[in-house]
Amino acid sequence: MSENNSLYSRLGGYDAISAVVNELISRLMQDSLLGRFWENRGADGINREKQLLTDYLCANAGGPMLYTGRDNKTSHRGMGITKDDWSVFISHLNGTLTHFQVPENEQSDVLAFIESTKTDIVD
Repeated sequence: MSENNSLYSRLGGYDAISAVVNELISRLMQDSLLGRFWENRGADGINREKQLLTDYLCANAGGPMLYTGRDNKTSHRGMGITKDDWSVFISHLNGTLTHFQVPENEQSDVLAFIESTKTDIVD
């Protein structure tokens, strides 16, 4: 698939994906269940996490980014992420995609990709 037909391109490229990441992380941090994962984290660490997530999503959506972070299994090991946490995360992801008026086909593609990472993230 060429970059022009890639999910990266269909989502609007780097700036659009970065905006989604910023909104999503903000929602997750404010959630009463999921906010615990960002407690006692400094602004620099949160900004680095946003950058890594943006790069990860861009690269996996067919964009020209190079993701230099760790794999999902390594970076989420020991966090105690439960199926309930995952469900709440998915609801925030859906809300974020709806907020940005991401078309249904692209929403489905994003959700399919994210769901494919579940086994490496959920304990």
